[in-house]
Amino acid sequence: MSRASARGTARTVTLVFAVVGVVAGAALAPQALSYAQQSDGKVAVVELHGTITGDSASAVVQNLREARQNASIEAVVLDVNSPGGTASASEQLYLAVKRTAGEMPVVTSVTGTAASGSYYASAPTDHIFVTPASVVGSVGVRATLPSQGVPPGEVVTGPDKGSGSTPDEVRQRVETLRRAFVGSVMAERGDELELSREEVSHAKVYAGARGVNNGLADEIGGIDAAISTAAEDAGLNDYDVVRMESPQVSLLSQLGLEADGDVPSPSTEQVFEYRGVDTVQYLMLHGAIETDSAERTDATDADRATASQSAVAAPEVVA
Repeated sequence: MSRASARGTARTVTLVFAVVGVVAGAALAPQALSYAQQSDGKVAVVELHGTITGDSASAVVQNLREARQNASIEAVVLDVNSPGGTASASEQLYLAVKRTAGEMPVVTSVTGTAASGSYYASAPTDHIFVTPASVVGSVGVRATLPSQGVPPGEVVTGPDKGSGSTPDEVRQRVETLRRAFVGSVMAERGDELELSREEVSHAKVYAGARGVNNGLADEIGGIDAAISTAAEDAGLNDYDVVRMESPQVSLLSQLGLEADGDVPSPSTEQVFEYRGVDTVQYLMLHGAIETDSAERTDATDADRATASQSAVAAPEVVA
C-alpha cells in the first residue's frame, strides 16, 4: 500500500469514529441531563389538621409509615393545625412521630394551632416552627363522664356495665394521663424549656413568639422555613416536596350542618365516633366546651366542669 493510500484509509477511519462519537453523544445527552436534574431526595409534608379522632390519627400514622418506607423520602415536615382530640389517638400520633424522628429528620410547622394532643404529637420532632399568631401549649387532659346508673329500658350484666367508671376512677385515670403527657413534653423539650413542670401542667396556651421564649417552640418561621430546615438536616441540596394531606372533612360537616340543613347541637358522640354509646372520653383537647352537667344532679362541680359535649371554643391565649 502506498503512503497516499494509507493516509486516505486513516482519514476514513478517523471520520467514522468521529461520526460514531457524535451520534452516541447525541443519544446519551438527554439521559445525562436527566441524571443531572434528579433531586437528592424528597421532603414529605404530612398534614395534621382538625380534631384528632381515631380515623384522622390513623391516616396521619399511615402517612408517616409510608414516609419511613419510601426510600426517596429523606425528611418529614409535620404541618400542624389542630386543637387536639382524644387521648388515645393523640398518644398513637406521638408514638408514630417519635418513631419517624428516630429514622429521619422531622420538623414541625405550626400553621395555626398546636395545642394539647397535637402539641403532644409535635413534641418529639427535631425543631418546632411557629408564626407570631399561631398557638402552642395546653399540655393537659380532661374527661367526660357518662350518665350514672343503668339507663331506663336497658338490662346489664353487672353494676358497672352501663357507666364503666366512677368519677373517682375517672379522675385517677386523668391524673395518670396528665403525668405521662407532661413527662413526655419535659423529656422531649428538655433543656429548651424555660417552664417548670408545674407551669407546664397549668396547660396554658401561648402565642407563637411567647412559645419560642418559654421553649415550647424553637423559632419563628413558616412552612417554607420548616421544609428548608428539614432538607438541610437530611443533607439535601436539591429536593422535591410531596404533600400528604389530612382526611377531607365534608363541607357540610365543616359548616356544622347535616344533609338536611339542620344545625345539630355538638355532642361527644358526633365528634368522637361512639354514636349511641355514652362512654367516658379522655381528651387531650384545647378549648372551652359546653356541658350538659345540669342534667347530672349527682355530679360535683368538678365533675360538671369536665362532663362535656365537645363544642370547642378558643380560650384566652397568653401573648
